[in-house]
Amino acid sequence: MPEIDLCLGTNEKKDIIRYVEDYCKNNRKNQANICDDVFENKEYGDFGSITYTEKVRAVIKVQDGCDRFCSYCLIPYARGRVRSRKPESVIEEITKIASKGIKEVVITGIHVASYGKDFAEDYGLIDLLEDIHQIEGIARIRLGSIEPLLINDEFLRRLKMLNKICHHFHLSLQSGCTETLQRMNRRYTTQQFEEIVQRLRNVYPDVILTTDIIVGFPGETNEEFEETYQFLKKIKFYKMHIFKYSVRTGTKAAAMENQIPNDLKESRSKRLLQLSMENQRFYHEQYMGKKVEILVEEKEEGYYKGHTANYLLVKVKAKDNSNLENQMLKIEPNQSTENELVVEM
Repeated sequence: MPEIDLCLGTNEKKDIIRYVEDYCKNNRKNQANICDDVFENKEYGDFGSITYTEKVRAVIKVQDGCDRFCSYCLIPYARGRVRSRKPESVIEEITKIASKGIKEVVITGIHVASYGKDFAEDYGLIDLLEDIHQIEGIARIRLGSIEPLLINDEFLRRLKMLNKICHHFHLSLQSGCTETLQRMNRRYTTQQFEEIVQRLRNVYPDVILTTDIIVGFPGETNEEFEETYQFLKKIKFYKMHIFKYSVRTGTKAAAMENQIPNDLKESRSKRLLQLSMENQRFYHEQYMGKKVEILVEEKEEGYYKGHTANYLLVKVKAKDNSNLENQMLKIEPNQSTENELVVEM
């Protein structure tokens, strides 16, 4: 494309200012493409700066790349293979964040369950979480989206010893039908997933589970969708992110037969969104009059707003002009809306 002056890859975007300045200085029209080959990258590229995005919460990326090759996904081709950030770098960054008064960190990555897989030493995600748990000033450790198969008995045995871990887990399911999961190249069955959910609920009675679901995957019959619907109804996630399948050229799913019409995807999506809203209302009703603790994130239109450790959004009527931002607040919700619990003083 002759109109493109400069093309940067994922690993180069952190240095965009330097590349643009260098390009403008030298006017290097013949050196437009400086993207690395992602499959040649063997180590995690540190960004070298604090990654917090909110006043009370920091999102810490600890891993890049993916080796799973789900049939609908381009991420392994765009991001390359698994590369884990050195634990010393993670600990140093979170220690700096804690010194600034940030109380909650979210540990995330492209496939964070694979953290440490590329290390020579035996050091994985649970080891990292144990080390983060030692950092003074951090009150909450929240996990981003995780591979369900990460949740085995040994992982849970060690995890439940860490009282800073938030009792909220986003388990990326994608489908509630085992046959569909197989076509997606997901590496678990619905039976295995249900067992994992039961393990979590046995350890954390107040656990909140959220998930991602793809509707209209190639070959998804009415019977398969109905199986998905009934499975989701049984598991009762607090919230489901529903995505209508879209073709990604170059993936195996793009070449599959029996692509689903858009109107059918739309109707299936609406049905699952309705189920998700019903589930949210169910959970909100369980917390009426029950004492919860929130980390206050902001003051908006006369209300303090924040999340519980298990990811319920709560807003509290402010009594005066005081500022409770970044404070822990124990309250009892007495009302609810579709998306949040409310405390009216």
